[in-house]
Amino acid sequence: MERLYNFSAGPSVLPEEVLEQAASEMLNYEDSGMSVMEMSHRSSVYENIVSEAEASLRQLMNIPDNYKVLFLQGGASTQFAMVPLNLMVNSKKADFVNTGAWSKKAISEAKKFGQVNVLASSEEATFNYIPKLDPSTFTKDADYFHITTNNTIYGTVFKNLPDTGDVPLVADMSSNILSEVIDVSKFGLIYAGAQKNMGPAGVTVVIIREDLIGKAEASVPSMLQYSVHAENGSMYNTPPTYSIYMAGLVFKWLIKLGGIEAIEKINNLKASMIYNLLDSSDFFKGTVVKEDRSLMNIPFLTPSKELDAIFIKEAEKNGFVNLKGHRSVGGMRASIYNAMPVVGVQALVDFMKEFEATYK
Repeated sequence: MERLYNFSAGPSVLPEEVLEQAASEMLNYEDSGMSVMEMSHRSSVYENIVSEAEASLRQLMNIPDNYKVLFLQGGASTQFAMVPLNLMVNSKKADFVNTGAWSKKAISEAKKFGQVNVLASSEEATFNYIPKLDPSTFTKDADYFHITTNNTIYGTVFKNLPDTGDVPLVADMSSNILSEVIDVSKFGLIYAGAQKNMGPAGVTVVIIREDLIGKAEASVPSMLQYSVHAENGSMYNTPPTYSIYMAGLVFKWLIKLGGIEAIEKINNLKASMIYNLLDSSDFFKGTVVKEDRSLMNIPFLTPSKELDAIFIKEAEKNGFVNLKGHRSVGGMRASIYNAMPVVGVQALVDFMKEFEATYK
């Protein structure tokens, strides 16, 4: 069977080149006589894998020397608790912007450990925009300020970062990390589940400024302390070895493409292809305020729920899968992460035009 065009929001499409390399190394990685899946995380061969993965990520994102890179488990959802456990230690206050389901979960977890100030929300409009922020409302002595940079379900993205001054900016970057150039030095901590732009599910990357490490109270379990993982080079316990290996291959693939600058241009091209169709169509409609549109996740609708269902069914027959929108929004959603090729997006646009001509 030919490979389908997979528009899943995550776990998502991976670069074919990466999958082919992993397949070729499955039984015998670099003459080690074993698969990476079977390899001790304490072996010198695996130590090279994880150190190369970190070095590649540092190169791609231009991560400053005073930041640690951690490869952890538990997904971004564990970070919803780990961040306040490690950072909400002085004033026991944190500022949040509520831009969707994942920020709501982060808010809910943080409330268990201190005072949460929700400065703005777009929930009244089903999170179809990024709310404007008033710096005068920022908590001056907050331990951190949390945003979700890209909202997978709703297709919105922060185009402008809040200026939080001396308060560390913390970002859940799960669905747009590596998609466009960012200045890591503007953040105190970045975390991201791998299964959208970095690799398969299983590993979560945390990029944390060194001065924010070691603040957790002694009562916090060892596995939930950043200092423990930093001191042990992400090897305090057995890490998600194969997921880290795969992420390392994706990082090298991106470097070979020309880095984040190159993939950002491709991502802008892919997104514009779909948005141009949505803007010119009187059949399909985008759901997000134009100025806040995501490069990664594009939700859209037909004129009716019945036609939405037909579209999804017809799309699957034509090799376009996982286009059904999240249950809280409905309609369709095309997730066009880094590994989705331009030809895949062009094929979807052509199909959408044909569908419109048939059902208009």
